[in-house]
Amino acid sequence: MKLPSLKFGDLAARVPIIQGGMGVGISLSGLASAVANEGGVGVIATSMIGMRDPKRAKDPNGADIRALTEEIRKAREKMVDGLLGVNIMCALTNFKDLVSTSVKEKVDVIFSGAGLPLDLPKYLREASEDLKQDLKTKLVPIVSSGRASNILCRKWLSRFDYLPDGFVVEGPKAGGHLGFKPEEIEDPDHQLEKIVGDVIESVKPFEDKHGRKIPVIAAGGVYTGSDIGRFLNMGAAGVQMGTRFVATEECDADIAFKEAYINAKKEDVTIIKSPVGMPGRAIMNSFLEAVSDGMKKPKKCIHKCLHSCAEENSPYCIAQALVNAYRGKLKHGFAFAGANAYLVDKIVTVKELMNSLREEFDAFRDSEEKQNK
Repeated sequence: MKLPSLKFGDLAARVPIIQGGMGVGISLSGLASAVANEGGVGVIATSMIGMRDPKRAKDPNGADIRALTEEIRKAREKMVDGLLGVNIMCALTNFKDLVSTSVKEKVDVIFSGAGLPLDLPKYLREASEDLKQDLKTKLVPIVSSGRASNILCRKWLSRFDYLPDGFVVEGPKAGGHLGFKPEEIEDPDHQLEKIVGDVIESVKPFEDKHGRKIPVIAAGGVYTGSDIGRFLNMGAAGVQMGTRFVATEECDADIAFKEAYINAKKEDVTIIKSPVGMPGRAIMNSFLEAVSDGMKKPKKCIHKCLHSCAEENSPYCIAQALVNAYRGKLKHGFAFAGANAYLVDKIVTVKELMNSLREEFDAFRDSEEKQNK
């Protein structure tokens, strides 16, 4: 049996695999186009996307818009298949402008989390009106509970007569900032298997009433083709994977960032308290040890990228730390990573990774068939 397709309304990817959007340079046009060409959904992350622009210090919003436009166009030039998405966090100070830019550049899907994107359909419509075109970009919020998906369905319907084109459900084994309280990370009631079921149940009444599917995507700790099979069996339409795509040739990060994954042991993958006030999962290193020991001091923020960052109380600028990590300067930053990052043992091409996931999925299905005979 082969992997099924993943449909967002009238758009379809050949395989039900979304490459997670990993910000501050980890997933740009190189990785996104490679995943799309293997039939998946490649995703460009917009957080700090303009960091390489020499004018960013004076014009951060303009730098981000220019860089996003360039990365979308570069990805399109390389693509012969698949879908192209962007990940835009609600917490970004230039959220609206990045959404408008993405819509005008006709990306296939916008994924949005780090808060509830209550006004996302509004920005889609405004961009469509500006261009005097009926644009087809799909809107897919990232949530961590059935309650959040229910709220978004109700709010979008009442305010914009628009249902989400899908949901990514991110569990507590994900990398980076987590949408959970520290005490919820190990709580069985908040694990991915449970919340995927909750979201599927929450969207069903809307599907039934409006006669359309709302695909639910499982994310956070999905690592193998067998994992893909398990979540498809639960009713998910697909999966999102981030960690697996870091140690690929096409990943846009520096080789030292990728090697941090390869060299990590299980005990190195840990939960940190981010300066933005949320727990996050990262690979422990000397920089984070210095933070833990109180050896980092607050500095003035030059990036102004997140609404939720209390710079005056922050021991370090997380944006700059992640920029340093992207560049391979891990003495001055750190790598965010999913719970299974320690399992990564080599760098492969995206094609090799996708083929191995297909083979693992096939083996999972074969095993199921034998058990059912």
